[in-house]
Order: sequence, then structure tokens, then C-alpha cells
Amino acid sequence: MKIAIGCDHGGFKLKNAVIEHLQKKGLEVKDFGTYTEESCDYPEFAQKVAEEVVSGNYEFGILICGTGIGISIAANKVPGARAALCHDTFSAHATREHNNANILAMGERVIGVGLALDIVDTFLGTEFEGGRHQRRIDKIKEIEKKYYK
Repeated sequence: MKIAIGCDHGGFKLKNAVIEHLQKKGLEVKDFGTYTEESCDYPEFAQKVAEEVVSGNYEFGILICGTGIGISIAANKVPGARAALCHDTFSAHATREHNNANILAMGERVIGVGLALDIVDTFLGTEFEGGRHQRRIDKIKEIEKKYYK
């Protein structure tokens, strides 16, 4: 499994913990930055990761900022990105199973490392259920077609 990961300065420490966790599991992880705790703007990292996931170069993306809110909003501007902000394992499971989310967003200032790693494992370990949920994903794609010309 190939994972694209990115963050701003507010998610730098958690991003590094997630990378280490995923590499210990033998997963391929590409870090799209930021690489320091110096103040920076999350939209550029959200865009990089979302484009890589949507293009098919990576199966999933993980984005982290202080709250996870801004970086998820930015990622969802890329057509085909379905970034879900999750701060609990139930949401991580449900968004994969029902929404076929392809990007996980989290906030370093909101949750601790232990919970974040559980969320990552749940997100990556849950399969999309399809069926009635695919119909809803198709409707999301129709919205994108209408507004992203």
C-alpha cells in the first residue's frame, strides 16, 4: 500500500509519528512536507497530497494540521478527493466503509499520538462497502462535474 502524507507546521510532530508507524508496518510512505515547524500554509500540502491520490499514484493520503479542518477543506477542492476529518475510530471506519474516503485528515492539537495511530490503522484497514453507498459517491461526482469545468 502506498500512502501520501503531508502537513503544515501545526501537524509536523504528528506527521512524523504517523510516518514512523506506517513504515514499521512495511507500508510505502511519501512525505510531501512540510519538513520543519516553521509557519507555512496548509493549502499547498493539501493540494499536493490530494492530486497524488486522485491521480492514482498513491492509494490513500493522510493530512495533518493543527485542527485538521483547514487542510481537509483545501484537499476537498481537488476533484476526486474525498478527505474526511476524523478524530475517533468510528468516524474513520464509517468514512471508509460508506464514503470511500481516500484521504484522512487529523488535527495534532486535537488528539494524541496513540489515538491518531489507531485512527490511521482503522482508516487504512477498512474496505469500502459499495452498494447503496456507491450511488451516493456517484452523486458527489456529479456535483464535481457541475462546478469543476
